[in-house]
Amino acid sequence: MELKSSSILKYGIVAGISSLAVCSAQGQNPQVNPNILIILADDLGFGDLSCQGAKDLKTPNIDRIFNEGIKFTNFYANSTVCSPSRAALLTGCYPDMVGVPGVIRTHENESWGYLTPEAVLLPRLLTKSNYKTAIIGKWHLGLEAPNLPNSKGFDEFYGFLGDMMDDYYTHLRHDINYMRINDQIVNPSGHATDIFTDWTLDYLNKSSKKKEPFFLYLAYNAPHDPLQPPAEWLTKVKKRDSGISEKRSKLIALIEHLDWNIGRILNQLEISGQLDNTLIIFTSDNGGLLSSEATNGPYRGGKQDLYEGGIRVPAGFMWKNKIKPGMVSKNVCLLMDLFPTICEITGVKTENKIDGISILPSLKGKEQITDNRQVFFMRREGGFKYGGLSYYSARYKDYKIVQNTPWEPMQFFNLREDPYEKQPLEKTKQMAYENLFNQLTRHIQLSGSIPWQKK
Repeated sequence: MELKSSSILKYGIVAGISSLAVCSAQGQNPQVNPNILIILADDLGFGDLSCQGAKDLKTPNIDRIFNEGIKFTNFYANSTVCSPSRAALLTGCYPDMVGVPGVIRTHENESWGYLTPEAVLLPRLLTKSNYKTAIIGKWHLGLEAPNLPNSKGFDEFYGFLGDMMDDYYTHLRHDINYMRINDQIVNPSGHATDIFTDWTLDYLNKSSKKKEPFFLYLAYNAPHDPLQPPAEWLTKVKKRDSGISEKRSKLIALIEHLDWNIGRILNQLEISGQLDNTLIIFTSDNGGLLSSEATNGPYRGGKQDLYEGGIRVPAGFMWKNKIKPGMVSKNVCLLMDLFPTICEITGVKTENKIDGISILPSLKGKEQITDNRQVFFMRREGGFKYGGLSYYSARYKDYKIVQNTPWEPMQFFNLREDPYEKQPLEKTKQMAYENLFNQLTRHIQLSGSIPWQKK
């Protein structure tokens, strides 16, 4: 059916708002719970924001989140591609521990993950603290039941089930329409970034009239390829700087268009009075794609690599009167840490084993040690380059081991001395290398018990 994005109003999106005195999951100490808004960009490079040092683009609205809150300089996606990172964010677990070591795709011979039925997603827990939960935008954790958003704890789903869109205006993937309102196929018109924002504005408007707090996971497709910004945005970039390549111009326009839409959301929160009680988290699912001329700051590699450029991502947290503006943290944090952090903020007790840690002390500006744990990164992929195997990285404090295909040997780096991973260290008789390697081996053994294919 044809559906204009502005006509979504008639579907009556249900949500909640602002503050409500509720008891924690343990039934003690009533508290005022904040709204939670996670904004996840797709393939946004570490250096492709003006607040991250970009000189050829302008992102004032995203910059505002970073500048009026806390910016993390050692924040990591759990993988170098989409599905695994999203699985980690929503479960608090390493992605291969919940059955998503690689990208979930339409065709079975190209799909490398299946979200395990035992996985507990964040929205299911938040309902216990009286939250209304929604996802708007890209899901990418399953294309059919039972692995659909409404089956995994989200009250509302307005978005795209698949991986990438082949066209930002047709919203198709392999000529299949994956756009949904809950379980209903819809065909909204317009650029996907605008549509997702329109749906978000409608959600926020309705939530401002309710009593319950909301958890909204807003996952844009931008700036994932195809590089297809609205024409007027591309014209604006070219007029401003004619010396930029065609491909870079398109990427900049796609990012600036995304930033403008995020500005619309911040404005709506301000007008409704919700901004005062909303924790806003902005980050990306992995590093920028080098073939799209993305910039990952000074770091080596990009999307698909487990070098820093593929997994270190921009991250900013804004929470008015709760997070002190202008803070910068060097603490090592991952997407999977958002799960326990949000649970602690909302008073929800986690019921299952998770791998992430709460970084709430860091958000409050308190001293917190987060690098005293081994952390692992991985991806499984097909094709001749990967052969259906996994490749890995692991970090402990300043030490990192890394490979970028299953066929190459592990490299060993000290990130404090060599943050750009230019000079691999000698591995033999290095205790730090052996410890990391052994811990990674143990992780691989544990994850081996988790199926990642549909039975």
